[in-house]
Amino acid sequence: MDKSKVIAAYKRGFLTVRECGQILGIEELQLQSLLQLEESKTTLPPSNRRIGG
Repeated sequence: MDKSKVIAAYKRGFLTVRECGQILGIEELQLQSLLQLEESKTTLPPSNRRIGG
């Protein structure tokens, strides 16, 4: 399963943090870092986001 889909399921409340970590095969501390990274991607101001690629 795609990491982003697992994280999205966690954020929507379908999975607990423990279940999310088990599916991804990572420890809770690693998961917290991954979640912070995902959150920072979505909270950048528009001027800092790349458009096009």
